[in-house]
Amino acid sequence: MLLEQNLTTAAMQKHSLTSWWLAECWPQVFNKLIRRYKYLEKGFEDEVKKLLLFLKGFSESERNKLAMLTGVLLANGTLNASILNSLYNENLVKEGVSAAFAVKLFKSWINEKDINAVAASLRKVSMDNRLMELFPANKQSVEHFTKYFTEAGLKELSEYVRNQQTIGARKELQKELQEQMSRGDPFKDIILYVKEEMKKNNIPEPVVIGIVWSSVMSTVEWNKKEELVAEQAIKHLKQYSPLLAAFTTQGQSELTLLLKIQEYCYDNIHFMKAFQKIVVLFYKAEVLSEEPILKWYKDAHVAKGKSVFLEQMKKFVEWLKNAEEESESEAEEGD
Repeated sequence: MLLEQNLTTAAMQKHSLTSWWLAECWPQVFNKLIRRYKYLEKGFEDEVKKLLLFLKGFSESERNKLAMLTGVLLANGTLNASILNSLYNENLVKEGVSAAFAVKLFKSWINEKDINAVAASLRKVSMDNRLMELFPANKQSVEHFTKYFTEAGLKELSEYVRNQQTIGARKELQKELQEQMSRGDPFKDIILYVKEEMKKNNIPEPVVIGIVWSSVMSTVEWNKKEELVAEQAIKHLKQYSPLLAAFTTQGQSELTLLLKIQEYCYDNIHFMKAFQKIVVLFYKAEVLSEEPILKWYKDAHVAKGKSVFLEQMKKFVEWLKNAEEESESEAEEGD
């Protein structure tokens, strides 16, 4: 019994010592050598890339140690994230070696730094949108990636990839939307396409109305004269009101649109006097309703151009409040 305990203790100490050497000593050795002899940097990276291509030649234990060491070297800047290209080798991916190696590597890397530092390194070498390629084509989905890496204890990496996918889907939606508008596709076809993308990529309506607004405003070359741009904007937006109305079925979507209009009019100085006219147009076209407009006016606006836009809206808001009071009085009399 005592012998077994001693052997177990010795094994644990050996494992702990190995981990320490991997995490502390070897990375320092490589780092000091490369700092002293800069010409070794490129050759070292090339050798690591080759090494990763032959992962199948190592035992699982050896692969795990190499992954830990690679993660630390990536964290301290000795290696560039471009070495991960080797993990996209078809045979390594097919046999699950790449994904298993990546788990140990990213755990080591994130342990040394954090997910934001890792993400920045991946972005620098255009690797931030390629992580799903660690799996075979039939498993390259956000759901599979998230499940695999979350179960492996890398929830932050799973969330990062999910966010990247969402950002990519939104950019693709905006690009396609602008192309459809420039072609003059019927609104019913555009609305159908957008709703399908919303469902497929789980994009909420308040986000979509922001994308639709940006797309609508980017399809025109606006007049540079302040006195003419308001008239041009009203004519253009009146045409696109049915499209915008399709994605303001929620109060939060309407409020988002109001904030987008406010920011756009502030950022594009020729539109400063057009804000109230655009809001009134959207109210008449049933893109916006009374309650979100009143909420925006009261406390939901942003600082950009606040004093100018609140002054513009003052009379219209008073009219809305009076109309609301009259409606309430008529309802009470009816009762």
